[in-house]
Order: sequence, then structure tokens, then C-alpha cells
Amino acid sequence: MATQKLYAGAKLREMRTRLGLTQKDFAAKLGVSLPYLNQMENNNRPVSTTVVLALAQEFGMDVTELSTGDSERLVSDMREALADPVFADAAPPLADLRLAASNAPALARAFLALHRSYRQTHERLASLDEALGREDARLQASPWEEVRDFFHYCDNYIDAVDRAAENFATRGAGPGRLGETAQSVLERMGIRIELADIAPLRQFDAATGLLRLSTRASPETRLFQTLLQLALLKQDKLLEATLDFARFRNDEARAIAKIGLANYFAGAALMPYGAFLEAAQTHRHDLEVLSARFGASFEQVAHRLSTLQRPGAKGIPFFFARVDQAGTITKRHSATRLQFARFGGACPLWNVHRAFETPGRFLRQLAETPDGVRYVNLARDVSKPGGSFGAPVRRYAIALGCEVRHAPALVYADTLDVTNAEAFEPIGISCRICERKTCHQRSVPPLERRLSIDANQRGVLPYDVN
Repeated sequence: MATQKLYAGAKLREMRTRLGLTQKDFAAKLGVSLPYLNQMENNNRPVSTTVVLALAQEFGMDVTELSTGDSERLVSDMREALADPVFADAAPPLADLRLAASNAPALARAFLALHRSYRQTHERLASLDEALGREDARLQASPWEEVRDFFHYCDNYIDAVDRAAENFATRGAGPGRLGETAQSVLERMGIRIELADIAPLRQFDAATGLLRLSTRASPETRLFQTLLQLALLKQDKLLEATLDFARFRNDEARAIAKIGLANYFAGAALMPYGAFLEAAQTHRHDLEVLSARFGASFEQVAHRLSTLQRPGAKGIPFFFARVDQAGTITKRHSATRLQFARFGGACPLWNVHRAFETPGRFLRQLAETPDGVRYVNLARDVSKPGGSFGAPVRRYAIALGCEVRHAPALVYADTLDVTNAEAFEPIGISCRICERKTCHQRSVPPLERRLSIDANQRGVLPYDVN
């Protein structure tokens, strides 16, 4: 099989700009001519082996970043956006999308932001009759997607925050003393901690310096909320600097992102990068073992596994998602080639939906996406009690998976016949862009295919996909 050529012009330009080097200086450090560098930066030539070695030796760059990152996610996101009926037959070919993602990623993201704004406005207009006459009947841009995309395109790994949390957990706290140390740090800041029978998990009164934690929550949850509050107070400058870098468009998005970064710090402190990565590899990513060792929930462990993308010390690239009972993806991240639908629910053939039918059990699945990539998928239900009689119980299902080539490193892949092509179930991303012709769970036709309708014959679908 021929080796796939590596085109990474946008990443080369980004690195050169970050280093503050001219093309001439950058070319000299890489040991290539100025015209050759110019051609590589414009994707007219692939990145040579000489340049890859020079990037690693001269700049200490993790060269795996050249072949992974935003391009495939951008292509997937653009294909789904272009599946919107508003584009009709005007959707560009896949080759053009790949060129845009590789050569003009900023333009691709601007297109996605524009389409997202259009969809949000369109959906609000569709239900405007319910809002007519109300004083608050106005259209407001939702910041949620913007924040989700920020973490998505950071590979869900925020280096400065991750390292700060690891430093606190390993140097300041020490093994088994994380909660005690966090409480001590807060007390030195004049913060009093009180356990109270309250519905919210956490309440902080800045005026009195009182932090109240709910006795209805588990000890693990109370520790996580303590670490979250510590991040908001002790690491405020770091969080604000990260938010400045993100350049969110409104205050709401910035506020949501700050809570997200504080959550990230809490998870990274609870499961410090180095120790967690070593334990994950040693125990072959057994969620139950990792949960017991680090005092974290299954959801927290699964999410943390998907963030192990530190340059030079990367873990297995996992995808992670949380799905509610309606099939809506409420959390998502993918360090793999599998991408999630930005709009609507997940593929109904995905085993995550069956997790609600088998509470308390891990479900395993061998799956193949339309692009031919095969995965080992894991799913399990998660229930979050309200803490008192009559309080609503929130039910979700979590999904975790990786490409099948990593199966030997997963305890969950044991006894699965990963060599049998028939064992892999066909799953997709979104029906509108899924190219499978005979899927029995298809909800809408694929946009890029012509349909044949025969009134005298009815199969699984009321049409045939050509």
C-alpha cells in the first residue's frame, strides 16, 4: 500500500507565525529552500521527511499534530452544514471541502459560524408565534455552540489549565489528600466550607466567603465541586487569560466557558495527567478500576480519557459522548476520525441508545462508519439521583470508543472478534450525509444521492437510494 502524502500547509504557517519567524528564517532552520517552504505552506507540495525530522529536532514539535487536528473535523462539519436543504444542488464537491479545510481553515470556521447563526435564527422564526406579544420576544444568539466548538477544536485538551491542575494535585496535595488540601487552600483564602441539606450541589456567597456543599451529593461530587470552586477563586487569572485567547463573541459564551474551564481544572486535579495516563495504560483503560483508584465517576473517567492529548505524551485517541433519553448528544468530543452530528441526535444503530435498556451494564460494540474506519465502542447508562424523595432522576448514557487498531490496549476488546468483518455493525453520523443505501433505520434521504420511487413496491424504505 502506498504511503499517504502529508499536506499540512496551514499548520506550518501557524507554527511559523507563532514563532515570529519569516519564511526565509523558517526555511533556513528547516534546511529547505524558500520556494520549497512556500510550496509546502500552500499545499502545493507534501511535507517531506526531512522537514518532519527538523520540526521535531529544531522546535520539539510533536509531529503527530501534522496529520491530526482540525482538517477532518472541519470537513465533517462542513459536509453536515452543506446538507442543509438551503444549499440544494449548490453543495461543493468533497475535494473542495478538503482544500478549504487544509488551506483556509479560518474561512471554513467562519462559514460554519455563519450557518450556525442562520439555523438558530431559522429555528427561532419557526416558533416565533409562541413568543409574539411577550416582552422578551427577541432573537438572541446562543453561546452554547460557540463554547462547545472552542473545546472541540482544542482537542478538549487545555494545556495550561491541565498542567496547573496536575501541579496542584501532585505537589501541593499528594496522594489521598486532595480534598484536605483543597479545603486548606480555601480556608487560607478566608473561605468557610459548610455541608448543608440544599438542592444545589454547590452555593458560594462571595460577600460572606461561605461555600455550602449539598449533603445530598456523593462525597466524590462534593470533592469535585470543591475543586471547581477552588479553580474559580485560586486560578482566576489563568482562566481569564485562556478566555482572552479564545475571544468569545459575547459575555454569555465567556461565562459558560469559564465554568467549563473550572470543570476542566477539577477533573484534571482529580485525575492528574501523568498518573492517570500511566494507570489507564497499566489497567488497559478499565473504567471501574480507574474510577475506584481516582475516586471519580464513570462519566468523569470516560471524559478524562478523551482529553489525554498532551503533545509528547498522548494517550489513545478516544471519542466521548453523553446522550440523553431523547437521543440528543449533550456532551461530545472526538480525538478520532469519528465525528458527531452537530444538529439532531446520534445514529440509532449506535449501541449508546441500548444502554438505557440494560442499566448497570457495559455494552460493547464493533462498529464501522461509512468511510470504512472500524471502532470498538463502549456504552453504559448513568443515573444522577436528585438526593431526596420525589426529586427528578436524570438519566444519561455515556459512550466511549476508539479505532479498532487500539483494541489490544482495551480490556473491553477481549473476546471480541476484531478480525471478522461481519462482526462490525454499520453506523453513521447523520442520515442527511450518510451514504449507506440500505439502512433500515434511515430517517431522511441522503442529500447527495438521487432517489427512485416505485408506487407498486415497498421495501424497508419508501424509496431506493441510487
